[in-house]
Amino acid sequence: MTALPVLPHELHGDGPHKVIAVHGWLADRSAYAPVLPDLDLGAFQYAVVDLRGYGEARDAGGSYTTAEGAEDVLALADRLGWERFSLIGHSMGGSVIQRALAAAPERVRRIVGVSPVPASGLPLPPEQWELFAAAAHTPQNRRVILDTTTGGRRPAGWLDRMVRRSVACSDAKAFRAWLDSWAGEDFHEEVEGSPVPALAVVGALDPALSADVQRATWMRWYPRAELVELPSCGHYAMDETPLDLIRAVEDFLRADAGA
Repeated sequence: MTALPVLPHELHGDGPHKVIAVHGWLADRSAYAPVLPDLDLGAFQYAVVDLRGYGEARDAGGSYTTAEGAEDVLALADRLGWERFSLIGHSMGGSVIQRALAAAPERVRRIVGVSPVPASGLPLPPEQWELFAAAAHTPQNRRVILDTTTGGRRPAGWLDRMVRRSVACSDAKAFRAWLDSWAGEDFHEEVEGSPVPALAVVGALDPALSADVQRATWMRWYPRAELVELPSCGHYAMDETPLDLIRAVEDFLRADAGA
């Protein structure tokens, strides 16, 4: 792993319950911008990070794997002096936080996956694999992915803005390398049976990482798992239904004694 002093991040709040939030494949930490104004910053302190190849870490070298991302997240917790914390991960970030749980189960209070990629990866049929793999250098492919995973219901302006942000905030080589890891690697045996409470939040309009996918994976592997399906939402809950997402996530985190 290439040395990285610390993952670029921003801190929000000063609450006693520490939380690290990890973005997905198509965005950097700005993915969480729509929810930041309405978080409970008295109960929680959030560290929102950029993974290698994204945002302020766009030019950082590395292997661009979920295992490396988990090491980086845990190193950030060390730097912040957080011995115990909860983890939130969107999509690909959901895989990263499960890797972190596998690596340091005693440090993790709770995990929240927002449309999380399962710890078994996400095998894609050949046509879909070609669409995703070529998205590194073809912005139109990113738009198709965004449109499909939000049920074809979002306005063109939003899709275009999301694509522009995705291209601007990510390094194409890193973007492509991350795909091999989050889609292709299966480490579910490392987390299966974990007693850590685990919430999966999904959107009813998302055909890719649906409630059924989570029932077959997340809900089976985590004995203390919960599932929330947001009815008017696709894959990008932070943009599509930010207030519903905050309520689901913070209610779950707050259930931890001492939150």
